[in-house]
Amino acid sequence: MRIDGKATKARILDAARIEFAEHGLAGARVDRIAAAAHANKERLYAYFGDKRSLFLATIEENIDMLADAIIFTPEDLPGFAGAVFDHVSAHPEHARILSWARLEGEGDAIAAAKRILQGRDGHTVAAAQADGAVDPRWHEDDLITMLFAVATGWEQTPGLFASEGSGDSDIRARRREGVVLAACKMVAP
Repeated sequence: MRIDGKATKARILDAARIEFAEHGLAGARVDRIAAAAHANKERLYAYFGDKRSLFLATIEENIDMLADAIIFTPEDLPGFAGAVFDHVSAHPEHARILSWARLEGEGDAIAAAKRILQGRDGHTVAAAQADGAVDPRWHEDDLITMLFAVATGWEQTPGLFASEGSGDSDIRARRREGVVLAACKMVAP
């Protein structure tokens, strides 16, 4: 692919991430994606085939972005939960894309998100449990699912507390502190 082709493909994926995060697969419009990407629909279809394939490529890219941005630290799961909170607070579309993928029945695509959970130096939750850093009663999948739920809860329930705008740094700091505290309580042996 030529350099300008790579740039066009990247613009399409960026525009698609925003469109799919806002509208999901069914509500997204290829016309809006192409316009936002400054590309024509024919180019979009040439790169991705159809809207569903573009959706899946967007999910894949989204997971890659999450994996690059959030380092999984099984020996510091509260810090990991805080990092997840920080990332989805700054990039709420990443959490929304995963929600839409789940709602659209793209379980295989979501299962690929497990690559986020590749600990440094092969250290796993099981190893952290064996070292006494994490409560051994948890099954790894259950614990990680619950940590993600706690860390992304504010993005999953927007407007629940409308009087508290998420843009306020004091509120964001309080929420982050709550996420880390909850994670500490969850993992404590």
